[in-house]
Parts: sequence; structure tokens; C-alpha cells
Amino acid sequence: MAFHWAAIPRFIPQLLAGAQLTLLITLVAMLTGIVIGVAMAAGRVSRFRLLRMLAGLYVEFVRNTPALLQIFILFFGMPSLGLRMSATTAGSIALGLNAGAYLAEIFRAGLAGVPPGSREAAVALAFNRLQTLVYITAPLAMRAAWPAFCNLFISILLASSLLSAISVYELTGITNDISTKTFLTFEVYSVAALFYVALNVGVSLLLALAGRLLFPPQSR
Repeated sequence: MAFHWAAIPRFIPQLLAGAQLTLLITLVAMLTGIVIGVAMAAGRVSRFRLLRMLAGLYVEFVRNTPALLQIFILFFGMPSLGLRMSATTAGSIALGLNAGAYLAEIFRAGLAGVPPGSREAAVALAFNRLQTLVYITAPLAMRAAWPAFCNLFISILLASSLLSAISVYELTGITNDISTKTFLTFEVYSVAALFYVALNVGVSLLLALAGRLLFPPQSR
């Protein structure tokens, strides 16, 4: 069996464009997920039973249904309700809704991990509830949640490949298109895999650097 690697370089610009869209979709999805996750985490720890129940229902529904099905609901299902979106928009929102459910649990676990003594220290310093949240609870919770947040970021980046199922030309979508037109199946998918590795390594390094800047090692 002969491989035609010499033909691959001419497709690199298309693959780069697909990789850029993959990153953009991931960023939009994670920003959307952060907003939803904070709201749902607040609902999960609320003193109001109705808010706890609604947040819990959202989290359980999203976590117990496939991400691809959620994408199909937004792209194929919402037009039935009169709401039409482009494939990229629908896919980004679907991934954001998905990320929001997982971030809600990540943030809730981070909040639960804040030592009670920290809140007692805030009371001793005469901090009000907002000051306690901003200066003590939130930083400690985010420090605890950061590793899980980074893992989810990578998971959403990889899950963006699901959007190729609704004809979004991110990295996997571009790869499918090139493969269909050229029959360079093994070659182009192998190169796309290397692109994903490079994206994941780059994002992981940036997140690790951000973690060091945001959460410097605590002195003992």
C-alpha cells in the first residue's frame, strides 16, 4: 500500500484554519460554561429548595445525555420552535451548556473544599458576605477547582470534533472534507491527530502557566 505524504503540505493552510476554529469554539464554549457553571453552582448551594432542585435537574439532565444529542437538539430541534442558528453557533452553545453542567459540579466541589476556618477568619476580620466571597471563598475555591477546570477545558476542545456531524468545518470537519475529496484518508487523519496533540499540549501549557500566575505556591 502506497502513501502519498507529499500531497499533504498543500492542505496545511486548511487544517490550520480548522484548528483556529476549533480553538475559537472551545473558548466560546468555556466562557459560556463558566457563566452557566457559576449560576448553577450558586443554585446548588442555595438556601432555597426550588433553586437547588432546578439547578440539580439541569446538571443531571446534561450529564446523563450524550453531548452529540445535545448538539442535535439545538441545531435540528430548535428550528421547530422558530429559533434558527448557524451550525457553528448552535454547536458552540451546546458545548457551552454541556460544560456549564460539569463546571457547576467543579465549582460546587471547590466551594465545599474551603476550610471552615477561613470563613471564621473572615468573621473575625469583620468582612461582610460579599467581601468574604471575593477575598476568601472564591480564591480558595478556584485554587481547588483549577485542575478539574483544566481537564474539562481539554475535554471540550476534543469534544468540538463532534460539531463535524452538523457540518462545522473545525479541524475534524476540514479533515473529513479533505479525505472525501482526495481519498488520502490515512495521511490526512494522521496529520489531524498531530494537530490535536499540538493543540492539547499548547493549551495545557498555557493553563499550567495561568495556574502558576493565579495561584502561586503557598508558603508553609
